[in-house]
Amino acid sequence: MGNLLSSTLDHLRALVAIDTRNPPRAIGTGGIFDYLRANLPGFRCRLTDHGAGAVSLYAARGKPKILFNVHLDTVPDSPHWSASPFDLRVTEDRAIGLGACDIKSAAAALLAAANASGGDAAFLFTSDEEGNDARCIAAFLAQKEPFVAVIVAEPTRAEAVLAHRGISSVVMRFAGRAGHASRAQQAGDSAVHQALRWGAAALDYAAAQSHQRFGGLTGLRFNIGRIEGGIKANVIAPQAELRFGFRPLPSMDIDVLLDAFRGFAQCGPAEFSETFRGPTLPAGDIAHAEARRLAARDVADALELPVGNAVDFWTEGSLFSQAGYTAIVYGPGDIAQAHAADEWVALEQLESVAAAYRRILEQRG
Repeated sequence: MGNLLSSTLDHLRALVAIDTRNPPRAIGTGGIFDYLRANLPGFRCRLTDHGAGAVSLYAARGKPKILFNVHLDTVPDSPHWSASPFDLRVTEDRAIGLGACDIKSAAAALLAAANASGGDAAFLFTSDEEGNDARCIAAFLAQKEPFVAVIVAEPTRAEAVLAHRGISSVVMRFAGRAGHASRAQQAGDSAVHQALRWGAAALDYAAAQSHQRFGGLTGLRFNIGRIEGGIKANVIAPQAELRFGFRPLPSMDIDVLLDAFRGFAQCGPAEFSETFRGPTLPAGDIAHAEARRLAARDVADALELPVGNAVDFWTEGSLFSQAGYTAIVYGPGDIAQAHAADEWVALEQLESVAAAYRRILEQRG
């Protein structure tokens, strides 16, 4: 085992041992942030508490041109872990622990790379990515720091990802008129019937988008995640709530899609509210999406990062892209392991990414 990997594992062991589960959003300015600052000697550090468990640490050395971003919060552990999720276990080929894949491994690799190199560096560590409440990134973007590019760490199997889907989550509420189920019903009488008819139309529409393509991705990802309402089998349902989400390609307009989905309701829904939106990567003008992807490809090539396929999952890299930065998503681990019991990162990927981080710091020093 090389010195860089050994150092990375030492940091990962310490980071995994610190509880940063989100929820419950109980992350403060001490704990993991104390550890980071103690292991970034020579860095100018700006620690900010944005409230509700959202804390960010911006650490810079010299005059860096590239920003590295990594979130420190994890999902809650499940009862299916075979050992303590806070004790890192290292086998012949993997490191196992809560956040080892998503994505404390990248934070550990950055610490090891920074201490193995004296080059210019800029890191933004955040703690609110798993909560769908990007306070940390929003506050940082308001500072308008001048960077040539941003590398956002997520599990990409040590390949640079240049494009991914956006995300939109919506709550719909339907209103009907309660009554005995024996009577004849009009289309709008049952709120549950309204929801089911809407769902059938929405599913057909989503399936009809299978011909759409961008950067190796195809179609529209769509999911009805929850339907709840009504009283019992012999009562016409006076209310129903439906929650759905979709993940568009960079070549799709989220607002156009929302208008289409809203229009499938045979009766005007009592409520149609978007609860979360994440832009695509690249973000911005659909007409220029391919050009922005190619610009990110040029950056990846200049940094000697292997380029992988576009991915279906969403990252905060799109928030940097939306703000005008050229953004790349790059980190160790496989998304298939993220959020799983006994999540793990391959040592080979961890070593590869740590070496790439060090190389980039040395190139830009």
